[in-house]
Amino acid sequence: MTFNELNSVESYIIKQLTGTNLNTGAAYEEDISYGAQWKYIAIKDLKRSVNEVLIEDEIKKALIKLNPEIQANNNLADEVIYKLRTILISVHQVGLVRANEEFFKWMQGDKTMPFGENNRHIPIRLIDFDTITNNSYIATTQYRVHHRETKIPDVVLFINGLPVVVGEAKTPIRPSISWLDGAHEIHDVYENAIPQLFVPNILSFATEGKELYYGAVRCPLEFWAPWRLENDKDNIAKHIGLSEIGKELSDLVNPARLLDIMRNFSLFSTDNKKRRIKIIPRFQQYEGANKIVERVKEGRIKKGLIWHFQGSGKSFLMVFAAQKLRREPVLKSPTVIVLVDRTDLDTQINGIFDAADVANVVSTDSINELQGLLEKDTRKIIISMIFKFRDAPINMNTRDNIIVLVDEAHRTQEGDLGRTMRAALPNAYLFGLTGTPVNKADKNTFWAFGSEEDSGGYMSRYTFHDSIRDNATLPLHFEPRLVDVHVDKETIDQAMADFKESTALSDEDADALNQKSAKMAAFLKSPERVSKIVEDIAKHFKEKVEPHGFKAMIVTPDRYACVQYKEELDKYFQEESSVVVMSTSANDDFEFKQKWGIDKSQQEKIVENFSNPNSDIKFIIVTAKLLTGFDAPVLQTMYLDKSLKDHTLLQAICRTNRLYPGKKFGRIVDYFGVFDDAAKALQFDEESVKKVITNLSELKDKFPKAMKSTLSHFKDVDRSLEGFEGLEAAQNAIKTDDAKDAFAKDYKYLSKLWESLSPDRILDAYYADYKWLSQVFESVRPASDNIGKLLWFSLGAQTTKLIHENVHVGEVHQLEEFVLDADTIEDIFNNPDPKNAKQLEKILVKRFKKHGLNPKFKKLSERLEALRDKAERGLITSIEFIKELCKIAKETVKAEKEIEELVKEKSPKAALTDLFLEMKTDSTPAVVERIVNDIDAIVRVVSFPGWQTTSSGEREVQKSLRKSLLKYKLHKDQVLFDRAYAYIKEYY
Repeated sequence: MTFNELNSVESYIIKQLTGTNLNTGAAYEEDISYGAQWKYIAIKDLKRSVNEVLIEDEIKKALIKLNPEIQANNNLADEVIYKLRTILISVHQVGLVRANEEFFKWMQGDKTMPFGENNRHIPIRLIDFDTITNNSYIATTQYRVHHRETKIPDVVLFINGLPVVVGEAKTPIRPSISWLDGAHEIHDVYENAIPQLFVPNILSFATEGKELYYGAVRCPLEFWAPWRLENDKDNIAKHIGLSEIGKELSDLVNPARLLDIMRNFSLFSTDNKKRRIKIIPRFQQYEGANKIVERVKEGRIKKGLIWHFQGSGKSFLMVFAAQKLRREPVLKSPTVIVLVDRTDLDTQINGIFDAADVANVVSTDSINELQGLLEKDTRKIIISMIFKFRDAPINMNTRDNIIVLVDEAHRTQEGDLGRTMRAALPNAYLFGLTGTPVNKADKNTFWAFGSEEDSGGYMSRYTFHDSIRDNATLPLHFEPRLVDVHVDKETIDQAMADFKESTALSDEDADALNQKSAKMAAFLKSPERVSKIVEDIAKHFKEKVEPHGFKAMIVTPDRYACVQYKEELDKYFQEESSVVVMSTSANDDFEFKQKWGIDKSQQEKIVENFSNPNSDIKFIIVTAKLLTGFDAPVLQTMYLDKSLKDHTLLQAICRTNRLYPGKKFGRIVDYFGVFDDAAKALQFDEESVKKVITNLSELKDKFPKAMKSTLSHFKDVDRSLEGFEGLEAAQNAIKTDDAKDAFAKDYKYLSKLWESLSPDRILDAYYADYKWLSQVFESVRPASDNIGKLLWFSLGAQTTKLIHENVHVGEVHQLEEFVLDADTIEDIFNNPDPKNAKQLEKILVKRFKKHGLNPKFKKLSERLEALRDKAERGLITSIEFIKELCKIAKETVKAEKEIEELVKEKSPKAALTDLFLEMKTDSTPAVVERIVNDIDAIVRVVSFPGWQTTSSGEREVQKSLRKSLLKYKLHKDQVLFDRAYAYIKEYY
């Protein structure tokens, strides 16, 4: 018998959850750990048609059982089921996340119906959360659902007839198939083809029998997460195999766990693009939040430390914990205080609570307000900053159901302010959350928050290694950069002697000046050094960061260095490409404050713009701000030129480790020498740091071996053969699926190394071989709608560039006309042929005539005349002439573009063009111009003067717009439709 996804993985899941062996048909009676409550029912035995996703008989039974009013009149159940069906149908109008959010209100018991006495509204219970054995739990397989087309998910789990879990099982024996293929099928196929099935969904899972991952509706695949077992002592090793997957899945979909996730750990939030998203917890967030709740309910230990690595989701852990604590009836409406120690963290936490619409949250703006809330015994979630406890009276509130969650539990929380807070709230529970605890005599996070009863001093630990293993954060790569600075001591000494003599300094004054000027900051800010570093940053950014669509942060020694770096960077990039974020003080010069000072709202706007991948800002330049509490996933590289240590260093470098599409690692380019001894710099957890931070020199050592392994698939192939003969020979060497999969696996690893190292010179020797392998890989890669997502991945930016550079098209000869664009100008600059320069000069004269009296072009024309005059009189060299000519040409192109934009802005079509460019994603068809033309044509035919004021006019135009978007498969995008319609209404 062969192994496949049905008899191996799918059947094993059902056996593990229900005790039924689908391969033999036997049902076992023994108690299955965690899964005893699930009952297997074959699809043919479920009473429903292929068009229905609910098992309505089961829903009706539950409604009658759990609601006395419906028990008294069974017909009322049909009214509730009708309401539920309405939400299922609405999914096409409101979208899956909003439909899921609305359905959850019914499932959580938050909805009412007029079934009481005198039509009084009463809450409707679809699920019993108190006695979970009162609910029915059904598992089935091959759940056929027909909407516009028929889809058959592998595993569906029902609670009281509601499909709350969808699972996809894949074959365990093909190396190119992974859990990712199953997740892709759920996310990209089922959720679009049969969205009604996912309206009641708590979570979905995918596995190939080796790894198990789960995610919420509409959750991008890169954010799906693994589930871990709570008591798994060997939490660093990655378990593989059916038995481990069985344990993890049984634990994840244990009915009590699912109901807990649905009720207390499901958030509906709004992202920065104003889209509704659903958030469910990763394992470490679920475990950490529940440990806090259990400790408070138990009431014995009054503190605890949650030590989770930077970027692994502590902010959401606090939201989940606060929400569940407030809902616990035994705690009798507690007060939950979320404390931070910096304004940027305060802004971040407030933003998360606000976006998730968490109930009963209040933020404090002043010390008096916070103290007033506590003295009035306010029973809410209070977000505040620790400094607002300054001067708080002792025993301000002595209640024992006050729970304080301290974010980034180090620094100020161990000092005087921390002690004031403890004196003000003597009976409160104190929980510290940190990614970087401090273990020193004077400042000790373990002493402040750790309980003696907790092994190691912490109640929950999630390490660097855990977070990378689980794809919660990305690995960190660092590149040490040696800045070769020669200090000319003799010249400095002589200059100081001269200065001393000319200014009649005393020896003491001269010594003080010497000492001050020799300080590290003065050395670091040497203009020549800064100039060299910024030149290197510009080159590195253009080669390694920008091609991938990422952004960077520059960390400088002090505020004045921020300005130095900014001014130097402007020589390589547009002025708007970089922005300085720093604070100014009362002692600063008025001019300095006016130019560089920013308030809180300006900082928020800068951060928002930087986080937008399409904005002009490429660099943020800082010295102290934004090194904590700043999450911009598009930030991939940090250029570090400042001494940082311990938790400050780790907090800073972890700004780069957030997940982002296409991002494989965070990078730190070290100009200061912080990482000369990485373990010493991060001494609080030496071993973990060594495992996490990958030195690029190690990757260089691995590359030759990886190249050899990948080439070994083509031992007898002549790689010098060109054309189809060479390609055919290569493809014949990996004819079978297994051979292709093995090659893909090796090439994937090689490509990762190439992308990480590029453009290091070590790759030069391997260029020809890598180019050849990349072309072979591209030629055998399956079509995009049928790919093994793990191995047959998209090519990296550097590899794509390499392939593109080696696709040659025959020359197109153009007579007379000389195209004036950035590439042409650059070409003339790099190859100063006098004939080309002469031709460029002619073009410029022609362009200036065309624009007549426009003052901008008149000025450029005058500059050209002056340049000609200088050249004819021999006042400048030919190279200088070409340089200056190129400069004028660039300014001419820029001026012409500005005129074009001005003309465009005056036409209605320009507004739509801007709209489509803004909304465009990777999946949007690259036919923007055609879309705009179609919309323009259709609307002009249908519309008539004053159509905006009549319902028939609006209806016709909306219908035409929907029709034109349908042509490009964009008709379901409601945001796009609304925005396009608003533009049409304004411009036509």
